[in-house]
Amino acid sequence: MHLALFCPDIAQNAGTCLRLGACLGVPVHIIEPAGFPVGNAAFRRAGMDYLDAAQMVRHASFAAFEAARREAGRRLILFTTRGAAPFHEFAFRADDMLLFGRESAGVPDEVHAAADARLVIPLRPGLRSLNVAVCAGMALGEALRQTGGFDAPVSPGRPPG
Repeated sequence: MHLALFCPDIAQNAGTCLRLGACLGVPVHIIEPAGFPVGNAAFRRAGMDYLDAAQMVRHASFAAFEAARREAGRRLILFTTRGAAPFHEFAFRADDMLLFGRESAGVPDEVHAAADARLVIPLRPGLRSLNVAVCAGMALGEALRQTGGFDAPVSPGRPPG
């Protein structure tokens, strides 16, 4: 499973997604240009010390990302408010690439056209969207659950308190 962010606008969201990827053992692809310098203070603050454990792959453009994805033979699963199917009803595969659009504008039509599936996270009527890092956590959790990605041993973490 791989997670990808299309031209992210907000460093803190990208850092949070990298932390998510580090904790769950999932590579995170950053499709540039980003709306911030990748590696800046806000980015590192959101990712905390987890960034050193994250596997980040940077792509200079969507075209470069697409070439790498196609060469690897991964399906492109786009999460969008214009999605055709609810994410929890979709059958994920372990080698899927989960793509999330930029916070301010989503993704352009060419990215929609390249996607093998367009999924939506259902929301209550009248509400627009969730934070991109929240969406990534929900989607990645469901995809890993379906594909057995949580079968790795669990680390005990810190004790409460």
